[in-house]
Amino acid sequence: MARTRLAGAARVARWADAALGPGRAGAAGDGKATLSAATAERAAAELGLSAAQVRAEWDTARLAGLVEVHGDNARPGWRLRAWDRDDSAVLRGWVALFDAWSLACPEPEGHEAAAVAEVVSAMPQVLSFLQLSAGPVPEDQLLDLLHQRVTELRTERCEVPYGPEPAPRAAAPYGVEPDPALPASERGPALPTAAWGPASPAATATTGTAQSATATTNPAPAPADVPVAPRPGPVREAGPVAEDGAAGRASLAPLLDWALRALASVGALTYGDGQATLTPLGNWAVWVKLEQICVAAQSPAGNIEQAAEDMLRGCAQLRPNAARAEYRAWLAARPVGSAVTELLGAARGEDALLRGLAFEALRVVGAPAEPDVRSVLDEPALRPYALLWLAEHDGIDPEDAHEVLTRDEATWLWVDTAAAVADHGEAPMLVRHLESAVQPTVPALLDEVRAVGHPRTVQVLVALAAAHPDPALAKAVRRAAFQVHTGGS
Repeated sequence: MARTRLAGAARVARWADAALGPGRAGAAGDGKATLSAATAERAAAELGLSAAQVRAEWDTARLAGLVEVHGDNARPGWRLRAWDRDDSAVLRGWVALFDAWSLACPEPEGHEAAAVAEVVSAMPQVLSFLQLSAGPVPEDQLLDLLHQRVTELRTERCEVPYGPEPAPRAAAPYGVEPDPALPASERGPALPTAAWGPASPAATATTGTAQSATATTNPAPAPADVPVAPRPGPVREAGPVAEDGAAGRASLAPLLDWALRALASVGALTYGDGQATLTPLGNWAVWVKLEQICVAAQSPAGNIEQAAEDMLRGCAQLRPNAARAEYRAWLAARPVGSAVTELLGAARGEDALLRGLAFEALRVVGAPAEPDVRSVLDEPALRPYALLWLAEHDGIDPEDAHEVLTRDEATWLWVDTAAAVADHGEAPMLVRHLESAVQPTVPALLDEVRAVGHPRTVQVLVALAAAHPDPALAKAVRRAAFQVHTGGS
């Protein structure tokens, strides 16, 4: 279904790649990578489409990541390169389009930006309700839900409506519940809810305030013969007029119509005859979003809010499965692009252990990290790790992936791994690390370690000499460390 929905966008993106590649006339002239009129007409003639269809598919390709914008230029995204061989790339492209639904259709005119933002923030709850309903839902019911959610968002922000005080009403007798037939505004505020996750701190604070206020304004009853002094009403600050009831629903109706049409345009739902239904693709996307939040909320080691380097340090003592769960939770809480950049930044540091762990986390990312991993192949410190990552990504068995490394690259990786063991492991681990060297003998290993030029070579050899139980071998290793230190041979 995702391939079908994005087929037109992929076709236009491939045409642009072939017709507008390096050395040819650019596709855009406004600095936003939108198609110029001449280019749109040319594409329409060659693809048998109208210029409007070409522009629409081009915009879809940009939102889905089939085309990536870099400054004034556009170039094919990794999802277009992986289109024919990787179904997950297609699905990720559609999810990116789904996430950008509010950009897919122009918003209705005459509405404040704040009101549009409130509707966009409230739609995840509407989509969750559609998923739970597992069938068509009347538009009026969705409008009621949207109005309720927008009201909750305003309550969480502590927006106090400005206007005349409502007429006082008699308090219910102590111990008597309010009449459920009363309007919600007279029964007290509803408990705030969140759409894609647990209640926010603001919502929790609002709930606690409401409960505290209830305890204050409903004390134990005074005796009948003791007059009770009236309490002053709440102080109201100046602010926007809050629309309530029928007026509030009416103001949100065109925005709900816009949101449903935009979601329908990206293939998340069907909308017509006064009702909306999630498509199978939309139902899957909502489920994925909810699952990501559950994964993020269950971060086993509590590192989800940490920067990449601190998160990796926190995972250093975890078992492999627990560490991967932590990586997934950390990644679920961040955009993929920024997460990959942050992980590679941590890998460039001096700590060899973090370098290895960063690429383990990148294995959890999978295909979206491929362009960034390829971009570091020219960096000596990261090249061996990147080559192994790419080999495994291309389907080579992890046990055979080391064959893609040259002898020098394998030796450099051995020294880097030994540095991580020396810094964070125990002496027996460093001794056992000798067995993983590609060289058949220790003298051959020492010769190649001296030649490879790793910046931690001396420290690794000194630590290995101190840890090895064989005095003769330890002496040879110390001699090699001295030669590297002095520049001798």
